[in-house]
Amino acid sequence: MMVEGHWNQVAPGVFQRRYDPLDISVGAVLGGHGVTIIDTRNNAREAQEIIDDATAQFGLPIVAVINTHAHYDHTFGNQLFAQQGIPIYGHRRIPAHFEQFEKPRLEMVRRSPELEPDLDWEGVQLTPPSHLLEERCTLSLGGRDIEVIPLGEGHTDTDLAIHIPDAKTWFLGDIIEQSGPPMFGSGAHPLGWPGVLESLLARIQPGDVIVPGHGEPVDREFVIKQLHCFELLAAALDAGLQNGTAIEDIVFPAQVRTLWPTDFLHEAAKDAYTQLPGAQ
Repeated sequence: MMVEGHWNQVAPGVFQRRYDPLDISVGAVLGGHGVTIIDTRNNAREAQEIIDDATAQFGLPIVAVINTHAHYDHTFGNQLFAQQGIPIYGHRRIPAHFEQFEKPRLEMVRRSPELEPDLDWEGVQLTPPSHLLEERCTLSLGGRDIEVIPLGEGHTDTDLAIHIPDAKTWFLGDIIEQSGPPMFGSGAHPLGWPGVLESLLARIQPGDVIVPGHGEPVDREFVIKQLHCFELLAAALDAGLQNGTAIEDIVFPAQVRTLWPTDFLHEAAKDAYTQLPGAQ
């Protein structure tokens, strides 16, 4: 049973804690010599909560951090871990993504905090990972092997799949979401997303535990169902562009409209229309 506000063991030596705001999944992978933390939340204060909670719960040093992707709610706490000399691993494109998306948004909110009153970014210093990953590799962290797999363009172009083989557990960031629909914007690639999920399903086995970026752990069947929705969405977007259909006039299948509200679908269309060949 998942308990909010607590570290929940999802597999032997692997824990998830769901933090507000935004119901962020933070992971903790225990080894014999230390803990690896997955994702760092919105700012240094929230990152300190992770450190305090993990130290109190596990009694082991934090030896590494892994970012599932570049978005602010998963990386803006990086600075605190870096200040403490903790290595941070992430996709090689995170620095470029920061420059294109996160930095402009951070500067906008600082200039006009009333635009995002729920975001506490006053002291945030953009801190990309200290170890940038380009190819699949296995990291031995704190006495535990963790496989990290850079993915193709999907939720962003910075997504990593994090696999703990001996626990048959995956942390997938926002490639999969459970407590709400997957999000677009800020570098999303809705047309590439189905292929990313297909590549993951070729590796994920029945019985594996999958921790989404937001929400409760899911299974392989959940990913298959979400993939089907992405395939329908991509087909509708592709047809819309090929036919010259305006974004607001695209006809989305009922199953797609069940998962995503209209404003999300229009955001996906904006992303796709700028990325498809022939788009202006």
